[in-house]
Amino acid sequence: MAVPLLTATLGAADAEGYRPLGLDTDRGPVEGRYYPAPDGKLAVLWVGGIGGGFDTPARGLYPRLAADLTGDGIASLRLRFRDPRELEEAVYDILCGLSFLGRQGIHHVGLVGHSFGGAAVIQAAASNRGAVCTVVALATQGYGTDPVQDLSCPILLIHGEADDILSPGCSIHVHRKAREPKKLVLVPGTGHALDEASEAVCRELRDWLKATLLDR
Repeated sequence: MAVPLLTATLGAADAEGYRPLGLDTDRGPVEGRYYPAPDGKLAVLWVGGIGGGFDTPARGLYPRLAADLTGDGIASLRLRFRDPRELEEAVYDILCGLSFLGRQGIHHVGLVGHSFGGAAVIQAAASNRGAVCTVVALATQGYGTDPVQDLSCPILLIHGEADDILSPGCSIHVHRKAREPKKLVLVPGTGHALDEASEAVCRELRDWLKATLLDR
């Protein structure tokens, strides 16, 4: 999927530590929140699901880790989908985010997506293998995840066993199709948003991202 040149506008730093970002594309504006890291050459790009906005699973997981990882020299970019129900458009938004990070001199990126966003990050990684170092899919849907079999980067899948919106079978299916290195974590008593195990999910994700990005 070709991504045209775009114009990026960064606002002043917010009290939460991010800079509002506007990306002008030929498909419309994409909003983001950019957490720069001093001298950072690594980043994580985070996306939510069909809820839209800057939604995040596991009780504020995304802003929490985005701020935390800057201390390790890992920047973060949280994106808001233009249309959180159209997979092709969501993938396009992620590729625009990767283009922005490339302009910041960041060419090693981890992609994290929840629910619908899980399929979106898998497809984006398959379209941009050079920059993506790892993929994390949280409570992913099954539809649109077939490109996982073409990925050569590590992938982590986390799913609540009590998810009544998207069955944990979705992540099991994706894990079976994925190449090594890969890891599947099924969390007992946890629903789709992963709120019940937010601390455990946070630790698992932090450790995975640091291992796959910092050890390059």
